Amino acid sequence: MAQNVRIGAKALEGFLRIPEGAFCLVIFAHGAGSSRLSPRNNFVAEQLGKRGIATLLFDLLTESEAQERANVFDIPLLSQRVLEAVNWVRAESQIAHFPLGLFGSSTGAAAALVAAASQSDVVAAVVSRGGRPDLAGGALPEVRAPTLLIVGSADHVVIELNESAAEALKCETRLVLVPDATHLFEEPGTLEQVVYHAADWFTTHLGAKAAT
Repeated sequence: MAQNVRIGAKALEGFLRIPEGAFCLVIFAHGAGSSRLSPRNNFVAEQLGKRGIATLLFDLLTESEAQERANVFDIPLLSQRVLEAVNWVRAESQIAHFPLGLFGSSTGAAAALVAAASQSDVVAAVVSRGGRPDLAGGALPEVRAPTLLIVGSADHVVIELNESAAEALKCETRLVLVPDATHLFEEPGTLEQVVYHAADWFTTHLGAKAAT
């Protein structure tokens, strides 16, 4: 089942996918001016759906907010929007029972980690794709959800930033480098590797939680 939804006080547009037999739900946090229409995140979401993972993609910013470049890097604002999505999920009877994970890319990864730090009793797993987890700053040591950091092996600057963030995280953490991938994972087969690692992480940590 797939449906358009509205999230939070700003009625942000979103797209909810619930595959048959779903056992968990993952909220996507976009970054760098992207939106629910991101082709890469939609590809990942569709592939996760084939593995029984429900997904929610939504716009973290309104159209007018997105015109202000500073908002793309406003981690407190972006994380607040992620929290609004978490609260929305918890208020929806058809999905409220699902173990919950977050998938962040670019600045959205920082927003996801800040949200996870403040909702440690709700968020059970986090995955970052080409993310800027370093921008989560002081929230990193407060994250309790197992966190997977996926970076392209050719994305050298972002590798260093992820290594720094991994050192600050006190939760279960893993850093995976996808061979020959650059920042946007545009190279053939690289986004499929992201799906493989993300699906395994969410299945391990959210599937086990669903069974308890």
